Amino acid sequence: MDPESSQCKIRMATEKDIPLLDVLVNSAYRGNSSRKGWTTEADLLDGIRTDPETLRNMIQETSSVIFLHIGNQDRIQGCVYLKKKGSQLYLGMLTVSPLLQNKGIGKQLLDSAEKHAKQTGCRSIVMTVISVRTELINWYQRRGYFPNGKTMPFFTDTKFGIPKQPLEFIEMEKQLI
Repeated sequence: MDPESSQCKIRMATEKDIPLLDVLVNSAYRGNSSRKGWTTEADLLDGIRTDPETLRNMIQETSSVIFLHIGNQDRIQGCVYLKKKGSQLYLGMLTVSPLLQNKGIGKQLLDSAEKHAKQTGCRSIVMTVISVRTELINWYQRRGYFPNGKTMPFFTDTKFGIPKQPLEFIEMEKQLI
Protein backbone atom coordinates (compact mmCIF):
# COMPACT_ATOMS: atom_id res chain seq x y z
CA MET A 1 0.00 0.00 0.00
CA ASP A 2 1.14 3.49 -0.79
CA PRO A 3 2.45 5.42 2.24
CA GLU A 4 0.21 8.36 1.43
CA SER A 5 -2.95 6.24 1.36
CA SER A 6 -1.97 4.57 4.66
CA GLN A 7 -2.05 8.03 6.29
CA CYS A 8 -5.64 8.51 5.19
CA LYS A 9 -8.85 9.26 6.94
CA ILE A 10 -12.40 8.82 5.72
CA ARG A 11 -14.90 11.58 6.43
CA MET A 12 -18.26 12.83 5.16
CA ALA A 13 -18.29 15.53 2.52
CA THR A 14 -19.72 18.94 3.26
CA GLU A 15 -20.76 21.73 0.94
CA LYS A 16 -17.29 23.28 1.40
CA ASP A 17 -15.84 20.23 -0.41
CA ILE A 18 -17.95 20.66 -3.56
CA PRO A 19 -15.43 22.58 -5.73
CA LEU A 20 -12.63 20.04 -5.16
CA LEU A 21 -15.03 17.10 -5.33
CA ASP A 22 -16.34 18.32 -8.70
CA VAL A 23 -12.79 18.51 -10.08
CA LEU A 24 -11.88 15.07 -8.68
CA VAL A 25 -14.90 13.22 -10.11
CA ASN A 26 -14.75 14.82 -13.54
CA SER A 27 -10.96 14.35 -13.81
CA ALA A 28 -11.26 10.65 -12.94
CA TYR A 29 -13.99 9.79 -15.45
CA ARG A 30 -13.85 12.18 -18.41
CA GLY A 31 -11.36 13.95 -20.61
CA ASN A 32 -7.64 13.43 -21.08
CA SER A 33 -6.84 13.64 -17.36
CA SER A 34 -8.93 10.52 -16.78
CA ARG A 35 -6.73 8.52 -19.16
CA LYS A 36 -3.98 8.52 -16.51
CA GLY A 37 -6.06 6.00 -14.54
CA TRP A 38 -7.88 2.80 -15.46
CA THR A 39 -11.39 4.04 -14.56
CA THR A 40 -11.71 6.45 -17.48
CA GLU A 41 -14.96 6.66 -19.42
CA ALA A 42 -13.44 9.07 -21.96
CA ASP A 43 -13.74 6.56 -24.82
CA LEU A 44 -17.41 5.96 -24.00
CA LEU A 45 -18.73 9.40 -23.09
CA ASP A 46 -18.16 13.07 -23.76
CA GLY A 47 -19.22 15.82 -21.43
CA ILE A 48 -18.99 15.92 -17.65
CA ARG A 49 -19.69 13.23 -15.02
CA THR A 50 -21.17 15.58 -12.41
CA ASP A 51 -21.57 19.24 -11.53
CA PRO A 52 -21.65 21.35 -8.34
CA GLU A 53 -25.47 21.43 -8.22
CA THR A 54 -25.74 17.63 -8.39
CA LEU A 55 -23.08 17.23 -5.71
CA ARG A 56 -24.85 19.77 -3.48
CA ASN A 57 -28.13 17.85 -3.86
CA MET A 58 -26.37 14.58 -2.96
CA ILE A 59 -24.81 16.10 0.16
CA GLN A 60 -28.06 17.75 1.28
CA GLU A 61 -30.17 14.61 0.79
CA THR A 62 -31.06 13.20 4.22
CA SER A 63 -30.83 9.55 3.12
CA SER A 64 -27.43 9.90 1.46
CA VAL A 65 -23.80 10.66 2.21
CA ILE A 66 -20.60 11.15 0.27
CA PHE A 67 -17.52 9.72 1.97
CA LEU A 68 -14.18 11.30 1.16
CA HIS A 69 -10.77 9.65 1.32
CA ILE A 70 -8.43 12.31 2.67
CA GLY A 71 -4.65 11.95 2.35
CA ASN A 72 -1.69 14.06 3.38
CA GLN A 73 -2.23 17.81 3.56
CA ASP A 74 -6.01 17.20 3.75
CA ARG A 75 -6.09 16.42 0.02
CA ILE A 76 -9.21 14.67 -1.31
CA GLN A 77 -7.96 11.50 -3.01
CA GLY A 78 -11.25 9.69 -3.58
CA CYS A 79 -14.95 9.57 -2.81
CA VAL A 80 -18.03 7.38 -2.85
CA TYR A 81 -21.73 8.29 -2.86
CA LEU A 82 -24.10 6.21 -0.72
CA LYS A 83 -27.90 6.38 -0.57
CA LYS A 84 -30.08 4.26 1.67
CA LYS A 85 -33.11 2.83 -0.12
CA GLY A 86 -35.06 0.68 2.32
CA SER A 87 -32.93 -2.34 3.20
CA GLN A 88 -30.48 -1.63 0.37
CA LEU A 89 -27.65 0.84 0.10
CA TYR A 90 -27.07 2.29 -3.36
CA LEU A 91 -23.37 2.87 -4.08
CA GLY A 92 -22.33 5.25 -6.83
CA MET A 93 -19.59 7.60 -7.97
CA LEU A 94 -16.76 5.53 -6.48
CA THR A 95 -13.87 7.73 -7.54
CA VAL A 96 -10.11 7.75 -7.04
CA SER A 97 -7.77 10.38 -8.42
CA PRO A 98 -6.27 9.00 -11.67
CA LEU A 99 -2.73 9.53 -10.35
CA LEU A 100 -3.45 7.52 -7.18
CA GLN A 101 -5.28 4.52 -8.60
CA ASN A 102 -4.10 0.98 -7.79
CA LYS A 103 -2.98 2.03 -4.29
CA GLY A 104 -5.89 0.60 -2.27
CA ILE A 105 -7.93 3.82 -1.97
CA GLY A 106 -10.94 2.42 -3.84
CA LYS A 107 -10.91 -0.68 -1.65
CA GLN A 108 -10.76 1.48 1.50
CA LEU A 109 -13.75 3.50 0.31
CA LEU A 110 -15.63 0.30 -0.55
CA ASP A 111 -14.86 -1.11 2.92
CA SER A 112 -16.18 2.11 4.50
CA ALA A 113 -19.33 1.86 2.37
CA GLU A 114 -19.93 -1.72 3.50
CA LYS A 115 -19.40 -0.79 7.15
CA HIS A 116 -21.86 2.11 6.75
CA ALA A 117 -24.40 -0.22 5.10
CA LYS A 118 -24.23 -2.64 8.02
CA GLN A 119 -24.46 0.19 10.58
CA THR A 120 -27.60 1.51 8.90
CA GLY A 121 -29.28 -1.91 8.77
CA CYS A 122 -28.92 -2.58 5.06
CA ARG A 123 -29.04 -6.18 3.83
CA SER A 124 -27.25 -5.52 0.54
CA ILE A 125 -25.41 -2.95 -1.54
CA VAL A 126 -26.43 -2.31 -5.14
CA MET A 127 -24.76 -0.28 -7.86
CA THR A 128 -25.06 0.30 -11.57
CA VAL A 129 -22.09 -0.17 -13.90
CA ILE A 130 -21.91 0.51 -17.62
CA SER A 131 -22.12 -2.98 -19.14
CA VAL A 132 -19.07 -2.60 -21.40
CA ARG A 133 -16.80 -1.69 -18.45
CA THR A 134 -15.51 -5.27 -18.18
CA GLU A 135 -12.41 -4.40 -16.14
CA LEU A 136 -14.51 -2.51 -13.60
CA ILE A 137 -17.11 -5.27 -13.40
CA ASN A 138 -14.29 -7.77 -12.77
CA TRP A 139 -12.85 -5.53 -10.01
CA TYR A 140 -16.23 -5.44 -8.26
CA GLN A 141 -16.70 -9.19 -8.66
CA ARG A 142 -13.38 -9.80 -6.88
CA ARG A 143 -14.91 -7.86 -3.99
CA GLY A 144 -18.12 -9.89 -3.85
CA TYR A 145 -20.43 -7.84 -6.10
CA PHE A 146 -22.20 -9.75 -8.87
CA PRO A 147 -24.68 -8.90 -11.64
CA ASN A 148 -28.20 -9.56 -10.35
CA GLY A 149 -29.81 -9.81 -13.79
CA LYS A 150 -31.24 -6.28 -13.87
CA THR A 151 -30.30 -3.92 -16.70
CA MET A 152 -31.38 -0.39 -17.48
CA PRO A 153 -30.76 2.07 -20.31
CA PHE A 154 -28.09 4.71 -19.97
CA PHE A 155 -29.33 8.18 -19.01
CA THR A 156 -31.06 10.15 -21.72
CA ASP A 157 -30.23 13.39 -19.89
CA THR A 158 -26.92 14.59 -21.37
CA LYS A 159 -26.17 16.19 -17.99
CA PHE A 160 -24.45 12.88 -17.11
CA GLY A 161 -22.48 12.61 -20.33
CA ILE A 162 -22.98 12.22 -24.04
CA PRO A 163 -22.62 8.57 -25.13
CA LYS A 164 -20.31 7.86 -28.05
CA GLN A 165 -22.02 4.49 -28.57
CA PRO A 166 -25.19 2.81 -27.29
CA LEU A 167 -24.75 2.11 -23.56
CA GLU A 168 -26.69 0.36 -20.82
CA PHE A 169 -26.21 -0.29 -17.12
CA ILE A 170 -26.11 -3.60 -15.34
CA GLU A 171 -26.99 -3.74 -11.67
CA MET A 172 -24.49 -5.42 -9.37
CA GLU A 173 -25.24 -6.47 -5.82
CA LYS A 174 -23.50 -7.76 -2.73
CA GLN A 175 -25.46 -9.46 0.04
CA LEU A 176 -24.31 -8.38 3.50
CA ILE A 177 -26.42 -10.71 5.65
